[in-house]
Amino acid sequence: MKIAVCINHVPDSETKAKIGADGLSLDRAGINYMMSPYDEVAVEEALRIRDKFTGEVTALSLGNEKNKETLRKALAMGVDKAILLKDDAERDSHGVAVGLAAALKPLAPDVILFGKQSIDYDNAQVGVLVAEMLGMPSVGVVIKIDMQDGKAVCVREIEGGHETVETRLPSVFLAQKGLNEPRYPSLKGIMAAKNKPIEEQTAAAAERLVETLAMRKPPAKAAGRIVGTDKTAVPELIRLLREEAKVI
Repeated sequence: MKIAVCINHVPDSETKAKIGADGLSLDRAGINYMMSPYDEVAVEEALRIRDKFTGEVTALSLGNEKNKETLRKALAMGVDKAILLKDDAERDSHGVAVGLAAALKPLAPDVILFGKQSIDYDNAQVGVLVAEMLGMPSVGVVIKIDMQDGKAVCVREIEGGHETVETRLPSVFLAQKGLNEPRYPSLKGIMAAKNKPIEEQTAAAAERLVETLAMRKPPAKAAGRIVGTDKTAVPELIRLLREEAKVI
């Protein structure tokens, strides 16, 4: 079975973001990067499917030379091959999807895995766009995958519950936390990953459909106000909630 997993190189979740001098992008100085956590779940599921059915897992990432750090982690976890789709320019979700779809098509994978979203922009668009571009069905927010006889039965999260769906292969799956517990790379895996080659390809060109007009931080939270310490404050609290906060 051919399995592909698409991963993103994102700022560490503990990073304090700073807006660049242009007011249109992040200041990347001093930022630590990591594999997007949902993508770790996708990599783990790819490895489990390979181990169950035999086959090969290829990890792909679109970005600049620094994305190799995340591809090396995927290799250390046990991925067989890694491909860097090189592009130093910032891309919107559509542009990333175009680049990934163009690289995935000749691989003809039976299964393509993504994290349900990336933690940088949280658009949750790339996986479903790739599926559409490749003419494949997709299942999002997946917490269980059961492969059997050229099809997959999945459990996915929906608002207020779970939904069980069946799809044929090849398909695209978007992994949610809870699908599995990602493994830590072993020391042996880390050392082996240092010597594994990372194939480089030029990412397919794509039109940018989204323009960033401005980037700013949320306004500072206003200081709290105590309107009283006993039940006599209730009328004033209700008035403030209705007239100032406008939440009731």
